[in-house]
Amino acid sequence: MTGGLLSSGFTNTFCCGLPFEIQGERAQPAPFNRKGRMSASRKPKYYLTTPLYYTNGMPHIGHTYSTIVADVIRRYKRMRGFDVVMTTGVDEHGVNVERSAKKAGKTPQEFSTEVTVQWKRLWDELGIPGDEFIRTTDEKHHRTVQWLFKRCRENGFIEKGHYTGQYCVHDNAYVVEAGPGDNCPDCNRPTETVTEENYFFKLSGFQKKLLDFYVANPDFIQPESRRNEVLSFVNGGLKNLSITRTTIKWGIPVPGEAPHVFYVWFDALIGYLSAAGGPEFDQRGLWPADLHIVGKEIIRFHAVYWPAFLMAADLPLPKQIWAHGWLLFDSEKMSKSRGNVVRPLPIVNALGIEPLRYYLLREIVFGQDGGFSYDALVTRYNGDLANGLGNLVSRVMTMIANYCNGVIPTPHEQNDLPYRTHSPHMEKIWRASLTNIISHYERFEFSLALGRIWEVIAEVDAFISLTKPWTLANDVEQRKWLDTILYDCAESIRLIAALAHPVLPQATQKIWNQLGQTEPLSGVQLDQLAWGQLKPGTKTGKPEGIFPRVDKSETIARIEAMEQEPNKVPETPAAAAATAPAGAGAAAAPAVAANAKIGIEDFAKVEMRVGLVKTAERVAGADKLLQLQVDIGDEVRQIVAGLALVYKPEDLVGRKVVVVTNLQPRKLRGVESNGMIVAASAPDGSPVLAGFLEDVPVGAKLK
Repeated sequence: MTGGLLSSGFTNTFCCGLPFEIQGERAQPAPFNRKGRMSASRKPKYYLTTPLYYTNGMPHIGHTYSTIVADVIRRYKRMRGFDVVMTTGVDEHGVNVERSAKKAGKTPQEFSTEVTVQWKRLWDELGIPGDEFIRTTDEKHHRTVQWLFKRCRENGFIEKGHYTGQYCVHDNAYVVEAGPGDNCPDCNRPTETVTEENYFFKLSGFQKKLLDFYVANPDFIQPESRRNEVLSFVNGGLKNLSITRTTIKWGIPVPGEAPHVFYVWFDALIGYLSAAGGPEFDQRGLWPADLHIVGKEIIRFHAVYWPAFLMAADLPLPKQIWAHGWLLFDSEKMSKSRGNVVRPLPIVNALGIEPLRYYLLREIVFGQDGGFSYDALVTRYNGDLANGLGNLVSRVMTMIANYCNGVIPTPHEQNDLPYRTHSPHMEKIWRASLTNIISHYERFEFSLALGRIWEVIAEVDAFISLTKPWTLANDVEQRKWLDTILYDCAESIRLIAALAHPVLPQATQKIWNQLGQTEPLSGVQLDQLAWGQLKPGTKTGKPEGIFPRVDKSETIARIEAMEQEPNKVPETPAAAAATAPAGAGAAAAPAVAANAKIGIEDFAKVEMRVGLVKTAERVAGADKLLQLQVDIGDEVRQIVAGLALVYKPEDLVGRKVVVVTNLQPRKLRGVESNGMIVAASAPDGSPVLAGFLEDVPVGAKLK
């Protein structure tokens, strides 16, 4: 169905005309009546998932990217009339967590619960919480894993044996192509030789079944590059897969088969089904999943192992798996081992979440690797959001407030209006753009969708510059012309707000309110979006700025300074870990209040020494940063500190300072920093260095 012209009382209108399908593309699912959930809605269901994130560390920008993409799709699909459920969660088992917990002096349950609190709190702060949050320590998940294993075993696809070979602890993966002493081919870190009794899944028997399935479902794996990678892997032959471990204790036990616990990748994949109801999935009406969003490094687990497990258990397979690329920082993949991990909160604290959402979806082609830099982020913010969308909204709403008494004007017949003969025709532009933009969203081409929206923003700006409505305000004879120009601009902003809403939900709702629209923007159906629906006579809201410009150097320096702050795991009461509600997928232990006391053992983890500044110089391109060489007694450390606005480099040389010495190295503006200088914060926010009244030897520890 394509959009056609419809008549209205005052102007021509057109409708996008996309009721649950895109012209030339496959139709969406038929309306689905979910059992026990919104039974009267008759909406088609859409169930999507992020990866279950590993609780061996804190969330970084790569995890945030996956979850933001899922949230954008969730919002888009709801605006297309779907009943959407998005699942996210955490994978809490495995030897990595077990070892990290031991190092922290905690039980694995205590450690993983504390980290889970951090994950949930971050997603809440960023406005991207899951509709379902599954923990692999949930009782309902344990029950689902054991149930699926039983089905596979009863169907003859499980056998007991022994495994001797290489295992990558960091990837939680058996590395059959590696020998003793070899590194993992995926992460290039050392593998460990493992010998143990295991239960094996007969993966070798699924080569033809999987290949036939891929042929019958060509869109199952996306993008095409990942599909080709999986086809090559499966065509090379499949070996039986060990799915239990006996050398670790932290995992889901195999019933009646102690000391066997399930291999983390057998366990974690089933979490998507656990969140959808587990053994009673048919009562929820969510399974099979419509979309799994994963990183490209785990495509093999999701596109080979997971469908094979489901085939063996006679269960429905997910409809599609999308593997996105890596975020590259300084042309390298972000990783803890490289010390180049970027956290989202410093960016959000400096700019807000919406600029980060926009940057990640606009700058990075979904499915491909993409570069990440603070410079590009702030440039996009100022160029596209502040100077582009924000400036357009401010200009138009201010003119309506000043020239139309804050009321949407009435457009007039357009054939006799002078500007129609020598300027872009807004209605014609939108007739082509609506379908184009929604088609890009439907194919998860977010960068192209946003690119086209911002092209229209530029066209509306050019339209204003060409027609110069401010020159018509005092000419009564030109009133019809002025009203029609401002109506066209306001209606364009309305369409821009609706189409950009999945990516910029907060900003576009503010724009929507300024246009005098009372219904929630999230409830607008994109299928029914049409030109001419903005009602003349509507009282507009007060014009307000949406994205104020920022100083690039200062903003980057602020983000980098916050990146130096420790990424702390919140303390969780012991009772919270012990009484975590079984089966409560969305529940997690409550976060401790910000003023809660910490134990002496926590303070003791911070190592501070007396340091002597040997040299100091400014960091190129950063107004606030100084690069210091600091003697801490047994070595000289390079430290980058945000002191340049208060302290001259030459004044710091020879000064004794307090240095936190056991922080992970980080890069600030491309310069590695190995520690942090301790300073107080003055009332105006400027730093005041901590010092000593008595002479203290360099390298002395602070207690």
